[in-house]
Amino acid sequence: MTTTAPPPATPAAAPAPAAAPTGPADRGPRARWRRHRWWLLSVLVLLLVGALIAGIPGNSAYYPLDPRSGSPSGTRAADQLLRQHGISSRTASGTEELSAALGADDTTVVLTYPDELAYRHVAELSALPRGARTRLVLIAPEQPLLNAFAPGVSSSSYSTGSSAALAPDCELPEAVNAGAAALGGPSYEGRPGDTACYPSGGRHTLLSRTRGDQQVVVLGNGDALSNQALDEEGDAALALGLLGAHPHLVWQTLDRTPTAPSGTEDAKDLGDYIPDGWSWGTLQLAVAGLLAAAWRARRLGPVLTERLPAVVRASETTEGRARLYRRAGARGHAAETLCRAARRRTAAALGLPHTTGDPDPAALTEAAAARLGRPAADLQHLLYGPAPADDAALLRLANDLDDMEWQVRQP
Repeated sequence: MTTTAPPPATPAAAPAPAAAPTGPADRGPRARWRRHRWWLLSVLVLLLVGALIAGIPGNSAYYPLDPRSGSPSGTRAADQLLRQHGISSRTASGTEELSAALGADDTTVVLTYPDELAYRHVAELSALPRGARTRLVLIAPEQPLLNAFAPGVSSSSYSTGSSAALAPDCELPEAVNAGAAALGGPSYEGRPGDTACYPSGGRHTLLSRTRGDQQVVVLGNGDALSNQALDEEGDAALALGLLGAHPHLVWQTLDRTPTAPSGTEDAKDLGDYIPDGWSWGTLQLAVAGLLAAAWRARRLGPVLTERLPAVVRASETTEGRARLYRRAGARGHAAETLCRAARRRTAAALGLPHTTGDPDPAALTEAAAARLGRPAADLQHLLYGPAPADDAALLRLANDLDDMEWQVRQP
């Protein structure tokens, strides 16, 4: 039995030489297809993406919340309704135009992009005397803007979204008349005496502060003013109430907005004069570059970390960052960093809680004023005031903060 097994094995192995001719066949059309099929599939995907993009309509010539824009994110509908009610409306983009608008009487100024203003421009605008019977509407402002135009109002990074309508739950006439509205975005908390509306998550998405005949209104976002949301819930009534309180209305627009007659969106820029073939060719090259980058990125290994060969002292890091701030002229950012650190250290020295960020402004200023015997308004201006105008003012601010901290820490 064991001796007869080897002979059948040799006939079974005989077809092996016949497989040798298949080697050249593998280098024929089938092998070339296997070798180049990924490139062909990439070209087909590129053509498909180009065809899909060709069917997408062009974007609006204006930014969101622009009163000249008829796109879903624009505010032309609200602006036209206000015009029909006898409100004169215009736009302002530069600092000079905004300064004139803030100083005019019987005027509502809407800062649709307040955080686009430079720190020095914010300081200039907040220091200007406001006109009589005016209202300033801030849309989604960050903390530096609140410190300048509404000191004592704190913002939260918690976003409520904008899908569900919120009840006003306040006594502000505009909110009471409007009823439920789809407000969202960041939430805010003010001082005693401020009117807070549309609560969500323990804070409010609309806050109003009135001092005499001047009023500041803070909105979490401007979705309720947009064209797409104006017919939902009480958004239209809220928009008319907030923006139609005075005979004149001024919208802030960005300097990069194309110059076009009011109410039109057919303004042309340089891209309109480039032939379509060049545009699609450039787009295809960009998509091909992205596909090639994604293809090559698969060959990259994991990110490796290694320890630095030398220890960098904290003082050198601080000096280097200070030089960068000075070179960039970011006095406002540097001042806010100094004030924020001083507020937290002072709160710790006074035993105030600040586990979620900055301590409560009113509690901090009152506790520090009681400890130092100084007016609370002086400490409010020191800890939450506008950005310094020059380097000398920034140096004085740093010295004043050091003196205040030293005095607070004295027994």
